[in-house]
Amino acid sequence: MEGFLAYSLREIPYVAITLMIAFTFHEFAHAYVAYKFGDHTAQKQGRLTLNPLKHLDPFGTILIFIAGFGWARPVPVNRFFFKKPRLAGILVSVAGPLSNLILAALGFFIAFGLARTQLAVNLPGIFEFFEIFNWLNLVLFVFNLLPFPPLDGYRIVEDLAPNHIRAKMTQFEQYGVLIFLILVITPLDRYTIQPIFQFIIPGLWQGLNNFFYNLFF
Repeated sequence: MEGFLAYSLREIPYVAITLMIAFTFHEFAHAYVAYKFGDHTAQKQGRLTLNPLKHLDPFGTILIFIAGFGWARPVPVNRFFFKKPRLAGILVSVAGPLSNLILAALGFFIAFGLARTQLAVNLPGIFEFFEIFNWLNLVLFVFNLLPFPPLDGYRIVEDLAPNHIRAKMTQFEQYGVLIFLILVITPLDRYTIQPIFQFIIPGLWQGLNNFFYNLFF
């Protein structure tokens, strides 16, 4: 069975806990920033909450366990309520991935704090948990910034694009998920997803690891 999973059976509980936290804060961040800019759509639909059940997407969650990446239920955003739709749209889109970067940094901080104070002596598996927690949050940070619909990176590009280009982008959104899946689950992934997992995310990991190591030791 483990041959079909991206994680070992031992790691599954750590991954599940991480997903509940990471996906929840990611979507809450979108909803909160949208709410602050005047769009109460998510709040009215019960998405301005830290309840994981309101944010988890079954397929996106399962894909994390199988492929190592996935997504939550997108928060509904109505740009009609924004006074500055493009600026607000960009900030709303950035808020989700940024929340995962913050969670990863917090995870490194806590892990090195526990190591420095030796408080983790009676907490078996705690460092294994934070290793998974930090890695998956960095994956979600980078992954969601990719410029493919329905990811946040696409929304950022869409808000930055001129109107005539934006109109053309909208025409192809219906094929976005299909195109995205082709890029990540076919041999094309060696040119799209694999470089991200081989270079970008490990680079971020090493940078944060070195920063907090030097901070505590």
